Amino acid sequence: MGHLITLATYSLNQWALDFQGNLERILASIAIAKSRGATLRVGPELEIPGYGCYDHFLEGDTVLHSWEVLAKILSSEETQGIVCDIGMPVVHKNVIYNCRVIIHDRQILLIRPKMWLANDGNYRELRYFTPWQKHRQWEDHYLPRIIQAVTKQVKVPFGDVVLSTLDTCVGIELCEELFTPASPHILMGLDGVEIFTNSSGSHHELRKLYTRVELIKEATLKLGGIYLYANQQGCDGDRLYYDGCAMIAVNGRVVAQGTQFSLNDVEVVTATIDIEDVRAHRAKSSRSMQAAASERYHRIEVPFALTSGKFDEVSEEDQVGLIGSKRLDVRYHTPEEEIALGPACWLWDYLRRSRTQGYFVPLSGGIDSCATAVIVFSMCRLVAEAARRGDPQVISDARRMVGEPPDSDYVPTDAREFCNRVFHTCYMGTENSSSETRRRAKQLADAIGSYHVDLNMDTVVTSVRNLFTLVTGARPRFRSQGGSAAENLALQNIQARLRMVISYMFAQLMPWVRGKSGGLLVLGSANVDESLRGYLTKYDCSSADINPIGGISKTDLKKFIAYAQTAFDLPILSSFLSAVPTAELEPITETYVQSDEADMGMTYDELSVFGRLRKVEKCGPYSTFTKLVHEWGATLSPLQIAEKVKLFFFEHARNRHKMTTLTPSYHAESYSPDDNRFDLRPFLYPSRFPWQFKKIDEIAAVLPDRSHPSGALIDKAKTD
Repeated sequence: MGHLITLATYSLNQWALDFQGNLERILASIAIAKSRGATLRVGPELEIPGYGCYDHFLEGDTVLHSWEVLAKILSSEETQGIVCDIGMPVVHKNVIYNCRVIIHDRQILLIRPKMWLANDGNYRELRYFTPWQKHRQWEDHYLPRIIQAVTKQVKVPFGDVVLSTLDTCVGIELCEELFTPASPHILMGLDGVEIFTNSSGSHHELRKLYTRVELIKEATLKLGGIYLYANQQGCDGDRLYYDGCAMIAVNGRVVAQGTQFSLNDVEVVTATIDIEDVRAHRAKSSRSMQAAASERYHRIEVPFALTSGKFDEVSEEDQVGLIGSKRLDVRYHTPEEEIALGPACWLWDYLRRSRTQGYFVPLSGGIDSCATAVIVFSMCRLVAEAARRGDPQVISDARRMVGEPPDSDYVPTDAREFCNRVFHTCYMGTENSSSETRRRAKQLADAIGSYHVDLNMDTVVTSVRNLFTLVTGARPRFRSQGGSAAENLALQNIQARLRMVISYMFAQLMPWVRGKSGGLLVLGSANVDESLRGYLTKYDCSSADINPIGGISKTDLKKFIAYAQTAFDLPILSSFLSAVPTAELEPITETYVQSDEADMGMTYDELSVFGRLRKVEKCGPYSTFTKLVHEWGATLSPLQIAEKVKLFFFEHARNRHKMTTLTPSYHAESYSPDDNRFDLRPFLYPSRFPWQFKKIDEIAAVLPDRSHPSGALIDKAKTD
C-alpha cells in the first residue's frame, strides 16, 4: 500500500530588509501550498530578512525584526496544519547563526543552524555568521518573549538534528552544504532520513544551472530519498540575480521544476510522492551495511504524520499527479536565452523597486549599447507577457511607473508601446561619428519602440577644448593631426566624459519634457572584457546607475544579438553584428578608422581567455604564460605569447583603479573584475611586474616555436 505525501518548495522574490513585503510573500506561498494539499513547505535561505542584507546582519534590529515577522507567521491561520521550514538569522549564546526554523501549528519544532558557510566569490557569510561546529549535537535555545507569547514555549532544540514524524523523517540542508564534498544529506540519509530540504540563495551565472541540477540529482541517486530545493528569485537589492528554479528530486530524478527566470514574486512547486518509492530504492545490501554502521542523529519526535495514510483517501487529481516512476526533462536555457532573461528580470526588479520612471541609454550604434537596449526590450516583452496573463503585481507596477493611476484600465500588453513609455535612448554624435552608427542607432530605436533623441555635441566638446586653450595657451591635437599620445587620449576622453554628463541631464529631464514627473536611471554598457582590460574612460558613459551587461563577455553578447535577431524579430541587429567595434573618438581619415581590438592590442576572445585564467584558474603572469604556451603554441610562438601575456597583465594592472568606480553590474560571468566583493585585489600595482616578466622572457627565449612546422625541439640540456 502506498504512503502518499504532497510536498511544496518555493522561489520567492524577497528583498533585503523589506520585512513587510517578505512576510506577505511568505504567507502567500504557504496559502498556495496548502491549497494544493501540501503538508511540508520549504522556502529560500534567509527569506524573512532577505539574503542580501550583508552588514545589516550584524545589526540587532535585523534579528529583532526577523523574530517579529516569525511571530506573525506563527500566529497566522495560514500556517496551521502544515510544517513550514523558514529562514532567518538567530542569535544563540551571543553568536549569530544563519538558521532554518521549523514550525507547525504555532509551535517551533527545532532550529537548525547552517554548518558550512559560503565564503568565496560573491559570498561573505563568515563576515556575518558563524558555522555550527557541533555536528550531530544540539542544545536548548531560549526563545524571545514575543515568540513565547505565541507558542507558550520557553526553549526549543537548537543544532544538528532531524525531524521524526509518525511516518517519515526529515533532514535539513542549507545551500552551500549541498556543494561541499561531505554533504550532511549523506550521513542523514544513512541514518534513515527520507526527505531533505535545501534552502538556497544561489545566484545566476551563465551556464551554472547544470551544476546545481546535477548535485541535486546526485544527492539522492546513490542514497535514495526526496530532495526539496528552494531558492531566492529576483534582485535582492544588489548586483546578483537569484534565478529561482525550485525543484523536487526523487531517487536521482528531477520530478518537478519551477521557472529559472520569472517576474512572479511567488512561485510554488509541488509534487505528490509515494514514500515507499524511497524505501524500495534503498533496499540494497551495500547501502544497508553502511546504514547499519552510521552514526545516530538526535530526532525531534512529533505526534503527526505528513502522509495521507491510504491511497484511496487521496483525491483523483493527486493520484493523477503521483510521481511514481515519472521522469521530468529538466529545462535548461541556452546562454543566449539566459542573457535575454536574467538581466531583463533584474532590470525589472531594479526599476519597480527604485520607484523610478524608466531607463536611459546612450545608444552609440555599437554592439554593447545595442545589447543593453535589446535587454531592456526583452524586459518590456516579459512585462507584456505577464500583463496578458493578468499578473496583478506586474500591471500595478507598470501603471505606477508610466504615471497612470492605480484604478486606470491601462494594461501594458504591447512591448513596443510600453518600451516607448519607460525607455529613452540618445545618439550623441560628434564630428568623429559616422553616418552608419547614427543610422543603426535610429533604426534600432524604431524597431524596439524606445523614445529616441539624436543630437550633435560638437559645440560642447569645442567649448571645453577652447577653455583649455584659453587657460593654458596650448591647443591639443589628435594623433592624425600631428598631436602626441597624451593630446590624442585627452581629446578622446573629453568626448567620453561629456557623454556621461549629458546622459544624466537628459535622464533627469526627459520625463519632464514629456509632461511626466520623476526621473530615469542611466544604464551603462561596458562589457566584462573591456572592464578586465581597462579599455574604458573613467567616468565616461560607462559610468551609470547600473549596468546589465557588465558581467557578460563580448563573445556572448554577439551570440545574444544573433539570437535576438530571430527570437525578437529584429532584423536590424544583423548590421550590428557585421560592424567593426569602434569607439569613434578619433577623426576618421582615408587611411585610419579607430578599432577597439587594434587599440587594445588583443582580441575580445583572447581577453576572455585571460580573464578565466586570472580569476577562475587563479593564475598569475607566469602560470598564465605556461598554460598558453600549450593552448596557443600551434599558432603563436613562445615570444609572441609572452608579449601578449605581458601586455594583458600590464594593462590590467595599471587600469585596476577604474574597477573601484565601476558601475554596479549584473553578475553573469565567473571572471568579472568587479572590485566590489567579488574580485578583491589591489588597485595600485607594480604594473610592469619585473620579477614575473623576466621569468617569462627567460623561458620564452628557450622554448621551441611550434607555430611553424620547422620549429625544432628544444635540447634537453638547455632545460635542465
